[in-house]
Amino acid sequence: MGEAGADIIFQELLRTQGYLSSLKILERGQSFDLFFLAPAACSREVTALAGSLVGARYTAVDVEILARSLGIGEGWQRGGLELLTAQLLLQRPPRSHYGNLNEFQPQSFWLKCFINRWRRSPKVGGDDASPAGLGTGEQPPRRLGDLLLERGLISQDQLQTALAEQKRSSESLGRIVVRLGLVAESRLRGVLAEALNHESVDLVEVSPQPEALAMVPKRFAQRHGILPILYDREKKQMIVAMANPMNASVLDLLQARLEPGATVLPRLAGEADVAGAIDHYYGNELSVEGILRELETGEVDLESLVDPAAEFSHPMVRLVDALLTDAVKREASDIHLGPTAGFVRVRYRIDGVLRQIHSFHKHILPSLMVRIKVMGGMNIAETRIPQDGYISLEVAGQKVSFRISIQPTINGENAVFRILDLRREVRSLDELGLTPHNLEELHRALHRNMGLILVTGPTGSGKTTTLYSMINHLNNVGINVMTLEDPVEYPMSTILQTNVNKAVGLDYASGIRSLLWQDPDVILVGEIHDSETANMALQAAMTGHQVLTTLHANSTLGTLPRLMNLGAQKDFLIGNINCIIAQRLVRKLCPVCRKWALATDDERRILGFAEEEEGVVYRAGGCDECYGSGYRGRLPVMEVLRVDDTFDELIYTGAPRREFLAHGRTLGFRTMAMDGIDRVRNGLTTLEELARSVDLMALGDVAVEPAHG
Repeated sequence: MGEAGADIIFQELLRTQGYLSSLKILERGQSFDLFFLAPAACSREVTALAGSLVGARYTAVDVEILARSLGIGEGWQRGGLELLTAQLLLQRPPRSHYGNLNEFQPQSFWLKCFINRWRRSPKVGGDDASPAGLGTGEQPPRRLGDLLLERGLISQDQLQTALAEQKRSSESLGRIVVRLGLVAESRLRGVLAEALNHESVDLVEVSPQPEALAMVPKRFAQRHGILPILYDREKKQMIVAMANPMNASVLDLLQARLEPGATVLPRLAGEADVAGAIDHYYGNELSVEGILRELETGEVDLESLVDPAAEFSHPMVRLVDALLTDAVKREASDIHLGPTAGFVRVRYRIDGVLRQIHSFHKHILPSLMVRIKVMGGMNIAETRIPQDGYISLEVAGQKVSFRISIQPTINGENAVFRILDLRREVRSLDELGLTPHNLEELHRALHRNMGLILVTGPTGSGKTTTLYSMINHLNNVGINVMTLEDPVEYPMSTILQTNVNKAVGLDYASGIRSLLWQDPDVILVGEIHDSETANMALQAAMTGHQVLTTLHANSTLGTLPRLMNLGAQKDFLIGNINCIIAQRLVRKLCPVCRKWALATDDERRILGFAEEEEGVVYRAGGCDECYGSGYRGRLPVMEVLRVDDTFDELIYTGAPRREFLAHGRTLGFRTMAMDGIDRVRNGLTTLEELARSVDLMALGDVAVEPAHG
């Protein structure tokens, strides 16, 4: 390496000393030791150069000597060994501040820094100034896996499984054993405290000090996973709960926010516990109405909205965060910020219906749009054309994404957020809330290992949810499941998912061709919207694959004409369609406040009550649980059409709709209207709500007026 290498290392040492000094963890004038790894060829030159530096003693550690002392042996590659030995040194950190290994780049493998606070003597030197003396005399932390084994919390096989998963995902071992269900997080906390030589804290039994909470903004706490518990002004000490108390970079950032000379004492707590406590104790800070009142009292500084340094303090920044967080908590699917002549309406789409939640004066709108555009990566100066963007936030410790669409109107820019909640788990078929008849029909269709399954309905009718429940039911280690979507809505680690990218020529049709070379058993295609995609999906089903997809059609019997209108070849339709599903989503009555009532004469006729039946129905009430709407959650109303050989003959002959319906009834086919009537009779929804989504004229009766709110 020679003189050139020595100069490179020396420059790294200069930068490192500046970084360490900026941490302000030592008293002024206090010396410290910095050990660095260097090949023997240049260690003397570096030590000579470092001798001119004041405030630290630099000691070169020869890589080869250290390797032999660690029993690594011969036959190694220099770069890999030097990085390895650096990591081994850092496995024995002192209980004081130290650098974060992840902050160093692999190309600087000869320089891995290590601080040893000089506690025994103000003089530089002594027995501690050697690699063997690194630390403060405490026992090195024990490995978590060994402690879990000793306590009988996991078996050796389970540990090996967790370690293999750790190697694949790069997650911490603690997070993995909790995620795999091997150890409860509450039990893991005590084990981690012993492994890391850190005190733990039970957030169920501790209430944070309001003064401490006020010193750390909620967004900072969420981003870094810390909860301020107590601030002692006399000692200038802040106690915080965090899942990783060894994260030096986070401790640095927090310490920089405190008064000069203040220190941070981390306490170990479960990751989910910290996230939940942050959400609970900081609730009032992100009150939408409170922030709006704050904005009404002063001018808005537009420049501060694009300044990262002001991101935790500006009320407009907090307003956007508050609106997004509030919508997620209310389980909304969309947020609408709509300008009118004098004010802006804030509406959430909850259970498929838009509801006005907030409103504010229109003069706030321009600065609000600036903040939204900054977060979504859009052009803040452009207000004349539509723009699209994307935001990701932490809500209650979980990642939630938002797809943004901004549209210019005569009253100002209108913004709509689609909430892509990545916390959602794919439901099983049994969890969809289907009637026993429809559930049995779906199981029958999925039992066939080839053919096309179509799910139809308008936008927002739950088609994607049903599709994913079906592929989740099919998915196992013995089959290859692949998807082609625009975009992927439910990330699943055990299936192969591809986003359509028309900009580079990857559309649905070309994507299906490509997937067929990947030896798939099951293919999910996001949507059929043209003849090429329709015919490619049918050809895939024809060649022995199980294909699941969606189509915009009003009913199962309207699906075949719709496919033909798109240009699907009749020869491809015959023998390749397995099952057709049509569905809508209707709001469920809130179980807390629904009201019992006797059905009216019209309701008795539509619902098919016999004369001797009492005719009990339920109506919407309104309570805090459902935000006064009377409804909470949604359930599918569905019809499932089984396609058999007789249907293929009807397709071939071009039979009229009534013949398809007549044959379907011989197979037990029930329309969406009939399925919905069962839901009303069972007290799950109302006739008004059903009429809003389903054409009850299919029953041959006059339907009630649909509800719009």
